[in-house]
Amino acid sequence: MSFLRRILTPLAVAALVAGAAVAQTPPVPPRPAAVPRPVVPAMPVPPPPEVDGQSWVLMDYATGQILASKNPDERRAPASLTKVMTDYVVSAEIANGRIHDKDQVTISEHAWRSGGGSTDGSTSFLKLGSQVELDDLLKGMIVQSGNDAAIALAEHTAGSEDAFANLMNAYAKQLGMTNTHYSNASGYPVDDHYSTARDIAILSRALIHDFPADYAISKIKEFEWNGIKQQNRNALLWRDPAVDGIKTGHTAAAGFCLAASAAHGDERMIAVVMGASTDKGRADAAIALLNYGFRFYETHKLYDASKPLATPKLWKGEANQLPIGVAENVLVTVKTGQYDKLKATMDIPATLIAPFKKGQQVGTLRITLDGQPIQNVPLVALNEAPQGGFFSRLWDSILLWFHGSKKADAPAPAAASSTK
Repeated sequence: MSFLRRILTPLAVAALVAGAAVAQTPPVPPRPAAVPRPVVPAMPVPPPPEVDGQSWVLMDYATGQILASKNPDERRAPASLTKVMTDYVVSAEIANGRIHDKDQVTISEHAWRSGGGSTDGSTSFLKLGSQVELDDLLKGMIVQSGNDAAIALAEHTAGSEDAFANLMNAYAKQLGMTNTHYSNASGYPVDDHYSTARDIAILSRALIHDFPADYAISKIKEFEWNGIKQQNRNALLWRDPAVDGIKTGHTAAAGFCLAASAAHGDERMIAVVMGASTDKGRADAAIALLNYGFRFYETHKLYDASKPLATPKLWKGEANQLPIGVAENVLVTVKTGQYDKLKATMDIPATLIAPFKKGQQVGTLRITLDGQPIQNVPLVALNEAPQGGFFSRLWDSILLWFHGSKKADAPAPAAASSTK
C-alpha cells in the first residue's frame, strides 16, 4: 500500500492543484467598451411616484423582478382582473388540445342569467341558447369584459364554472401565485375570491410569455357582437402606443383595478394597480409606474444560454470534464448606473462523479447587487456525461482517496451586455 501511495501521490497533487484553480472567482467584468465620453456624476434614481391605489407593483417582464411596490401581497378582490386567469386557463387548454379556438360554444342559462344583459355587470349581450365560436368569446371577455363570455368559456372548458374555478386554482399554484384563490371565472365578488398585485403581475407575465397570440387580443380597442360595439376599457391603449394590454376591473369592493403592460424596444414592463379611486386614477397610476420603470431601470444580459461557464473535473466519466452553464439567458434589471455593483459567483461541488444527464442541475449561479442577493439561477450539465469504463472508474476511485470533497466556486465568464 505504501508503494502504491508513493506512485500515486504526484497524480493526486496535480488533481488537487487543478481543483484549487477552479475556486478563484473574478467579479462580473465591466460592461463592453464604449466610445469615450466626458465623465459625469452618476444619475440619481428617485423613489417611485406616489400613485392612486391601495396596492400596486411594477415588474420587469424579462426578469420577473419587482422594481417597486406598495402592499404587493395584500389580498384584495380582483374584480375582472380575474379574467386574466380565465384567459390563461382557456389558452392553456387550447394548447393542450382539449378544446379548440373554433369550437361552437352553447350559451347556457347560467351564463346568460348570471352574466348577460339583464345584470348590472359587464356583458357581451350573448343570446340564451345561441352558439358562439370560442375565439369570439375570448374577444368578448377580454375586450368587452363580458361576464357572460367568461362563464360560457368556463363551462365549455371544464363542464361547469365550479370545476373551472378548481382548474384556475391549480394553474395559480403551478405559476407560484401563493396569495390567490378563485371561486368563479368572471370576478363576481364573493368572500373566498381574492388575489394580490404581485400574483396578478406573475400571471400577466406568464400570459405574455406562454400565449403571446392570445395576449394580443388585449390590445384590440373595440369589438362588436350581436350588433353592439363596445370599446376596450383600458384607456391607456389610446394614451400611449407602447401599451398593448392587459385588463381592467372594477366593483364596489375592489375599487378600480388595472393590469397594464408596455414595450419599448427589447424592454417590457408590467404595472398592476388595485383599489384606485377612479377610472382615470388607475390609468394615471399605471402609466406613471410604467414610465418610471423605463426611465430609471435597465436590463442586462449577463450570460448566454448553453455556453460553458465552467468545465470542472469529472470523475468516473467517459470525459474528463463536465461543461456547465445555464439553460436560459441570464438577465438582470438594475437601477440605471448600478451595473458595476453586480457580482456573480458559481457554487459547484469540487467533486463531480458521473453520470450526469444533460440539463441536470449541478450547482447554482448567485448574483448579488451591492452585496444583496437578487437572483439564484440553476447551473446545469450542458452535455450527457455517462460513466466511463471499469478500469477508468477504478483508477478515479483510487485518485479520489486524495481528493477532498470541499465545495468551490467556479470562475465567472467574461461577457456581459445591456439591452439598451
